[in-house]
Amino acid sequence: MASPITPELFQFLRALARNNDREWFAKNKQRYQDVVRDPLCVFIEAAGPKLRKVCPSVIADSRPVGGSLFRIHRDTRFAKDKRPYKTTAAMSFRLAPKDVSAPAFYLSLEPGSVFAGTGLWHPEADALRTIREAIVERPQAWKKAKRMGLAGEPELKRAPRGFDPDHPMVEDLKRKSFYTSAEFTEQQACADGFLERYVRTCRSGKPLVEFLCGALGVKV
Repeated sequence: MASPITPELFQFLRALARNNDREWFAKNKQRYQDVVRDPLCVFIEAAGPKLRKVCPSVIADSRPVGGSLFRIHRDTRFAKDKRPYKTTAAMSFRLAPKDVSAPAFYLSLEPGSVFAGTGLWHPEADALRTIREAIVERPQAWKKAKRMGLAGEPELKRAPRGFDPDHPMVEDLKRKSFYTSAEFTEQQACADGFLERYVRTCRSGKPLVEFLCGALGVKV
């Protein structure tokens, strides 16, 4: 499949980084829709059937608003950084609707960095504890689930409260996120076959997704 992602997407994001204000965006809104929003909606629509072959419950919602595509607008209500727009275009294919603690397949695009992630980023406290308990209860299954490796480093210096600091999986218990990642270049994202390449990356992370879904009671 020819990639709907083009160099113009990255050119727009570079320009937005230099002109991150509402007046500039209003003048360039049609350009955003033409080279960023609409092509990514096409990508999401095409990805759906392929990702459902990996995990039948995956949600690929190609609506331009309220679907798998993240909003370009930043929530600045409580942020010191008041720039109104994100300079990254991103999407998330979740396995449960409207559940921030559901595992997902993720893709973000920004100038100089195209990132694919599979798993779970900073789940809520109850979900995090449930995952840690599942790691303790099913250590062999966890070893198989993470055989492709985990991205990032443990975020806690000590074992979380209530967990054995001498547990053989203690370094994983110190994590607050559980995901695999892959990096691509802009050129790769714009090349024919990128969708298939992205789906293969998601498929490699399926054992991790299955473990997390099993721990959280989410249908795969």
